[in-house]
Amino acid sequence: MSIQGLFYIIAVILLVVAALPINTGRISLGMLAAAFALLGYSWDTITGTVS
Repeated sequence: MSIQGLFYIIAVILLVVAALPINTGRISLGMLAAAFALLGYSWDTITGTVS
């Protein structure tokens, strides 16, 4: 599995947890999931590699 796949899996897990009715304090799990998804999407550009 590539690092991009890992980032996408983390994003999906965070989105599922964000949908649960739990209080996480100041941490927005939805925004954190969006950040991981964007990181996975742009990983090739950030590292300069082509998969």
